[in-house]
Amino acid sequence: MAVNARKAFALRINARVLEALQRWADDELRSLNGQIEYVLRDALRRAGRLKTDATPSNEPPRREPEP
Repeated sequence: MAVNARKAFALRINARVLEALQRWADDELRSLNGQIEYVLRDALRRAGRLKTDATPSNEPPRREPEP
């Protein structure tokens, strides 16, 4: 599979976890899908299971929320 190829799949997730992810995504100005992908990619990178060059270059930069 190409580095930037995307594949859709259904995800069952606890409602409280989903709500927390949505709040986090809102704080970082990301979509919920983008936040889930960011969290998963970061966890994989930290665990040494994803090369750093596998991060898509089209990921929007993280912006700090306004006070």
